[in-house]
Amino acid sequence: MENVIYVILLAVHNIALVGCIGAPYYNLRLVNQRGKQGPRVNYELDKVVEDTIQGNEPFCWAFIIALYATGFAFPLVHYAFHGEFASFGGVAFVAFLVKHVFVFGIVAIAFYITFAVNPKIRVLFATFTPGAAPPEAEATSFFALRARRKKLCKICLAFGIIVLLVSPVLRFY
Repeated sequence: MENVIYVILLAVHNIALVGCIGAPYYNLRLVNQRGKQGPRVNYELDKVVEDTIQGNEPFCWAFIIALYATGFAFPLVHYAFHGEFASFGGVAFVAFLVKHVFVFGIVAIAFYITFAVNPKIRVLFATFTPGAAPPEAEATSFFALRARRKKLCKICLAFGIIVLLVSPVLRFY
């Protein structure tokens, strides 16, 4: 029974991690395609981009929560079946630390984008209207915020890949 629970936890954990990596990857693809249109506001296109990117936020948080919940469940399952927490060696301990540092980094970036960058983008975009060019200062601020979000998304993607590469070490050491 213990192995069945581990397999289910591992499947959910891996899906959550891939979801954490998938969001920044696909958002970056969308942003790069939008970037080919140049730094002028195209209301309809920019609305689709913003609705898509900001609409992914709840999924990102759901994946992060699932990642944490399943991550903490692994040692609890071992404890439930064996009456003690599993011990692991130095390699696994380093992998554990690396994984958690980068997962915390993903959370910090997601938090900053969700509660600092995206609200500012929403406020600015709400002042834009279809068919009319926004004032230059607002358009400049809009694209600067998007550039910041893009840079953070790249960092988040790199952190997620590192977590994905380090995670298997925990299973074998």
